[in-house]
Amino acid sequence: MEQTMEETKGYLGMWVTQDGRIRHELLPGNRYDEARGSRESAYQGSYTVTGNHIDYKDDTGFTADGEFKDGILYHGGMVFYKEN
Repeated sequence: MEQTMEETKGYLGMWVTQDGRIRHELLPGNRYDEARGSRESAYQGSYTVTGNHIDYKDDTGFTADGEFKDGILYHGGMVFYKEN
């Protein structure tokens, strides 16, 4: 049986859209930092990974979620790839 992202902690690190415009850095300690275009730290907040599901809550209270599937993060109608 394949392990989940929660089990492997494979979600940690930088996730980017194909064009590189949006970047989510999932940090240890369940914090994230999101950059948009040239705007570094555009959004920051906390996240929780359960299985292959991620829930975000930014520091203003906005919430969102996503799913990890086959090493890709699907979130908010966007597709993110993990940087090596």
